[in-house]
Amino acid sequence: MVEKMGAKGQRYFKASQKTGKKRGAQGGGDAAGKRARLDAMTVGYYRRICDRLKEGFTEDEERDLFVENVLAEVKGKANLVAMDMTGSLALEKLLSLATVVQVGEVLAEMGGDTGSEFRRVACHPCGGHVMESALRQTHRWTEENGSAEEKSDVAQTEEEDCGMLEVQVQRLCGVVRENITEFIKDPHGSHVLRTLIHVLAGCLTSEPSDAQHVKKDRKSTSEMRDFEIPASFWWELKYLSDSLMENLNVCATNPSASATLQTLLTVCHRKRPILCKKLNKSIMGYLTSLSSAPGVSPLLVFLKDPSCSHLIQTVFKFSQKALLRDVYKNHLKEQLMSLALHRIANFTIQTLIAVSSGLKLFLKIFDELMEGFEAVLAAGHMGVVIQLAESCVQWEERQDTLMQRLLQAFHCSDPASRHTSCLPLFLSLLAYEVHYQTETAGDATVTQHPLTICYHGSRLVQALAKFKDRSILMNSLHALSSADLRILGTDSAGSHALQALVTSASDKGRGKFLRKLEELYVQLACSRCGSRLLEAVWNSATVSQRQSIAEKLVPSENQLRSDQFARHVWAKFGLTHFLKRRSAWLEVQTGESKKLKMFRDILE
Repeated sequence: MVEKMGAKGQRYFKASQKTGKKRGAQGGGDAAGKRARLDAMTVGYYRRICDRLKEGFTEDEERDLFVENVLAEVKGKANLVAMDMTGSLALEKLLSLATVVQVGEVLAEMGGDTGSEFRRVACHPCGGHVMESALRQTHRWTEENGSAEEKSDVAQTEEEDCGMLEVQVQRLCGVVRENITEFIKDPHGSHVLRTLIHVLAGCLTSEPSDAQHVKKDRKSTSEMRDFEIPASFWWELKYLSDSLMENLNVCATNPSASATLQTLLTVCHRKRPILCKKLNKSIMGYLTSLSSAPGVSPLLVFLKDPSCSHLIQTVFKFSQKALLRDVYKNHLKEQLMSLALHRIANFTIQTLIAVSSGLKLFLKIFDELMEGFEAVLAAGHMGVVIQLAESCVQWEERQDTLMQRLLQAFHCSDPASRHTSCLPLFLSLLAYEVHYQTETAGDATVTQHPLTICYHGSRLVQALAKFKDRSILMNSLHALSSADLRILGTDSAGSHALQALVTSASDKGRGKFLRKLEELYVQLACSRCGSRLLEAVWNSATVSQRQSIAEKLVPSENQLRSDQFARHVWAKFGLTHFLKRRSAWLEVQTGESKKLKMFRDILE
């Protein structure tokens, strides 16, 4: 086999007869009670396939020939390859390069004569990934059909080929419905089912390129892309949703099953809103109909369950206002405080606050939570507090109430002179006495902690920066020392809070603050977070403010141009032009400022 691989004309990996015999011998062992496995030589073959696929192909013809030859070797033992750790990796990559016809043939073999083999492969740790990869290729049949239509002589053939893949997907749907409980409970089978739901609805999430990329881009959300599907898929999705509704008792408590139902709701909200509305109503009807202690809503029990709380969050997220009002009135009224203090239920309350922010229902939720606001802070459930602040942006009449409650909670409400200390307290989430180490009775300051910033404190300040009246925050910002401003501007969380405060200020207020920040421009430019902050300030600044920033930066040209972060600031601000052709620089900046103002006006 090695000799064949080395030969120039035999680069597409034809397996030898010897290897085939060994696989057959091992398959005989399966009848004796042992699970059939690929032999060592065959595993090495598929490992080399993976290596070759990583190298890539310069020509499409070369790639197509490679895929065709390797899939010819897979034929007859697709399930063995799919359930092997090395073979499954090779088969996954091959399916992403294969034609729709080839994908359909592999699926047909994996399902067996009746399709019953789909269950064994889908619920296997390796086979499940191969099944997902095969299902994800369905979006390509519209592309291949499109090219076929241009060639009338092969259009009918292509249609039949795509119909073959459609039939295999329908076979899989039938197997899933027959074994729905096993699929939704199995960690691997449930992932195959979730991919199947996406395919039936005609939308897929973008596939991650590799694990390293995912780790670097962990915070990014997957984008969905839509594609055309045959009419039969709409019916299959309906039948599948009916099967899941019949097993709500499992979906409510099992983590894998709950995630599957959440996927169905997410997809239906995007593609089948009427079905989504029906599903939401059915789920809430089931959860609220179960028996519980007298006078206690069963929904309160499910809100505290790790699996079902996620499901209820998804239901809230995609519910219409009538359902939200009904749930609050009949089940959650006067119970929000206890739920907000619960270690699990508080996350669902955050979702409820977010989805009701545009409804009058929010005012009732806000007033109820304000009664025990300090208790929520003491419990450390800052997500509830931050969501309240973000939702208050749309309700000006509640903004002052929330700000006063925050000042009271951090013990800087009375006397009024303590208001200027609120920003460091909000950023650090420390009470006045803790941050300044004072005695409550004498109020004699012993010492002051250096400015500390936490993630949730920064998020809170960013939300408060969107309030109509920001005078208390801005006065506190002006009271900070230069050392504290440097810490704030160069911190990964604090720089976002400072950006929100500066960019949301009026031109006059921003100019006043920038005069205080002048001596820190160079230090900010040479910082990873500070340089990003400086660019954001630059984008929101007037032409005269930009000119002032440039005048403070250009004397440190050598330092800025040699720094890994500041050199980008130098280029983006056009400081070389500022030094040599100032009139042209001013003309460019004036034009950019007008464009930015125009876009802001359009967005507002």
